[in-house]
Amino acid sequence: MASKLIQIRSFDAENSLEVSLREAFQHLEPRLRPPFPLTIPTQEEYINLNKAILYGILCEPHLAKIHIKHLHAIITDGYCYFTSLVIEVVNELYGKLFDSVKAQLIWVTHEMVNVLAMGFDGLLVALLRQIIGGDFSDGNLWLCFEMVSIFSSKRDFFVEEDEPRVLTSALYVFLRLLADHCRMRNDAKIEALKRMEIDFCVRMLREKFGLCFQVGRDLVRLLQDLVHVPEFRAIWKDLLLNPSAFQTSCFIDISQLYLSRTSSRYFLLRITPEMENQLRFLLTRVKLGSQMRYQVWFGKKFLGVPERETLKIDIVRFICCAHHPSNDVIQSDIIPRWAVIGWLLKSCQRKVVEANVKLALFYDWLFFNEKVDNIMNIEPAMLLMVHSIPKYVDVTHTLLEFLLILVENYDIERKDLIVKGVSSAFVLLVRKGVVQSLDALICFDMLSPLHKQLFERMFTDMLPSLSKRNIVSLPSK
Repeated sequence: MASKLIQIRSFDAENSLEVSLREAFQHLEPRLRPPFPLTIPTQEEYINLNKAILYGILCEPHLAKIHIKHLHAIITDGYCYFTSLVIEVVNELYGKLFDSVKAQLIWVTHEMVNVLAMGFDGLLVALLRQIIGGDFSDGNLWLCFEMVSIFSSKRDFFVEEDEPRVLTSALYVFLRLLADHCRMRNDAKIEALKRMEIDFCVRMLREKFGLCFQVGRDLVRLLQDLVHVPEFRAIWKDLLLNPSAFQTSCFIDISQLYLSRTSSRYFLLRITPEMENQLRFLLTRVKLGSQMRYQVWFGKKFLGVPERETLKIDIVRFICCAHHPSNDVIQSDIIPRWAVIGWLLKSCQRKVVEANVKLALFYDWLFFNEKVDNIMNIEPAMLLMVHSIPKYVDVTHTLLEFLLILVENYDIERKDLIVKGVSSAFVLLVRKGVVQSLDALICFDMLSPLHKQLFERMFTDMLPSLSKRNIVSLPSK
């Protein structure tokens, strides 16, 4: 029997998950029609019934209501196993599913939310991960519309059921997507979508800011990209000038957000599971010097459409903050994180994307606190600057200059906090032996006199122990 679940090409191998669901359905199909047996299934029968019913719901839309009633009647584990199956389908098969199956997937997701199925939050997060940034295809915009509709209609329900993780995940995703969607002006097919995304995010920020605060400093980074949107411009002004407008007693200044590290789970939200698997393979299996064909394949697969170039911003945040290699990998000849980021940076076609990739690379530097932040988040930028000398000296030049401009201009009112953060990052990188000294950067001739003066002053004024005359003698790790 041909699969009614996924599109299979002649040269594709069978998918074990699809085969498992289909075979369960074929075997139990007579039991999936009323009247249903009254016997209590064994554990094995229960598992197979869950698989068969899920296949029936996804592939027989006209019988979906019968299948879901059957499911409700047999459930003994709070839908835990069933929901885990749906999540597997989303993570492993979503890109291959027939459109009609995708529609059923959203339908059954609504059902799982309505019955408070165990794991429904994980299901919603899995679906959010399937929305691809910079992708304006009908299917991707449809999924985005369906998901923002769920969150808009169920927002208060999620608050009442104490599901903050799923709400802050949605906020992160839709803020990030809005940066892409708002670039498309006067496009009728996404105007309604943009309005729903804006309304959801603004309501969250205005009414549940204490919850939104859990996102951490990357919330500020995302809001910066939306400052041209009137609703977000007003929020931005209140963040800077009128924090009491958010009616959250513990929030008195934006610096509190700056100093709150963003959990790595948020960065996974903008990387599909397939993309994550390929990136982790590249960063754990491919040797330095052999990466070109893998990078070319990855670029064609995930970044081939010009609009998807903004994905590089999310990939850099993922590599810096969500992929921390083991010491064995670090000490091997596997391609290091900084080299992959260098490739992404050099391949940027648009200046605005290039600037945002650099900001993604340096963002944790600006507010770095050794007690809160992880040195692995700042390591790639340092190694990229150092290892680009002398072969790719232009990379070192643009990165170091960008960092110094950030220090001077990112938030003038809180410049001391930023100088402290960047200085602390440099100090720890030397102290932990990521680099033996900062000599290569301090003596870097391509810096303009102004930027060289800013760099030297940062260490002379703030960190006398790392001034030029002492830095070369610092021990390695």
